[in-house]
Amino acid sequence: MNDLWQRFTGLVSMLWREVAKFGTVGALAFVIDSAVFWWLMTGPMEGSNVKAKIWAGVVATLFSWVANRYWTFRHKRQANVVRELVMFLVMNAIGLGIQAGCVFIAQYLMGVTDPTGLFIAGNVIGLFFGTTFRYFAYRFWVFKDELDAEPGYEGDIALLTGQLPVLHHHDRHPGEPMPQDDAVTPER
Repeated sequence: MNDLWQRFTGLVSMLWREVAKFGTVGALAFVIDSAVFWWLMTGPMEGSNVKAKIWAGVVATLFSWVANRYWTFRHKRQANVVRELVMFLVMNAIGLGIQAGCVFIAQYLMGVTDPTGLFIAGNVIGLFFGTTFRYFAYRFWVFKDELDAEPGYEGDIALLTGQLPVLHHHDRHPGEPMPQDDAVTPER
């Protein structure tokens, strides 16, 4: 039980440091996203609010990838930069879709037309849901391999995500019989 508690507190400590850095990057990305969204929505893209939200998200995403890659997850960068960037962009596209979806719902389903209401829909409500998704996506998909590599936490990603461990034939102890299939033989 003591070992389980130590593993749990160590995992919380590790994740807390990442969440704090992720939050700092997110706060700066929020400022960038908000400024670009407001500028586009009230200027060059006036009347195209969903598109303005998407472009603001793209600018903030580029900043976020660089900051997360070189600061938040700097010790967990993947060797395959292209794969990491593609996964990061896919997860951010989903997060951005969540935010733009909130603007869409506010404008087209709820009838919100003033910039302040649309801003709140995209950059407060949408940001909350999008950011929550992004953190877990980065942690468990973009930087997935590294959680299992943390000393003392091997296999914890399976525990946290509910995956069942895979047993291979080479994992059994010597002398232990091979597992038998419980399949029913078809009648002839």
